[in-house]
Amino acid sequence: MNFSVVPENSNGYPSANHAFRVLLMLMFWSLVSVAQNAAGGSTVAPFSVRATHLLGFEGTKANSNGILSIQDDSLQFQQDGKPAVKVKINSVRDIYLGGESKQVGGVPMTLGKAATPFGGGRVVSLFAHKNYDTVALEYVDADAGVHGAIFQTSKGQGEIIKTALAARGVAVNPADRESTKQAAAEATHANQ
Repeated sequence: MNFSVVPENSNGYPSANHAFRVLLMLMFWSLVSVAQNAAGGSTVAPFSVRATHLLGFEGTKANSNGILSIQDDSLQFQQDGKPAVKVKINSVRDIYLGGESKQVGGVPMTLGKAATPFGGGRVVSLFAHKNYDTVALEYVDADAGVHGAIFQTSKGQGEIIKTALAARGVAVNPADRESTKQAAAEATHANQ
């Protein structure tokens, strides 16, 4: 008994007609899901990421680890076992995104690089770095005082934070946009 659920042509592959039907069905379901998301309104789901507070939030120690999250109308940073420090999203005036690279491994890595013969420590140094995103926020307090806060997140998380805050109406740093446009123009010019 040889049953075939998928219609096949003489060479054993599914027919082009069947492939077209499957493709058409996938396109239909993707359009339905996009329409459902658009009809859902402007509700943006809350999110949270692990971050290091470098400085800026009042009542939070510098270089402290915790959870940076957006919930309802506030951006909050919460250390383990301590109350969350909150800033209203509508008081955030600007977002700055940057990158940083740190060497990891500490003393053992340094000793390993020194012990590697024939200049191999340089090669080890190439792989002993970890990239981070830095997110700087400029916000206004209740007394109209301007403040700033800097957070360090894993690579790629900074862009997520920036996008989530921008979706909630926060202005994105124009210099950030200009540097992106300039980098794209340089890449286009380099390819020609």
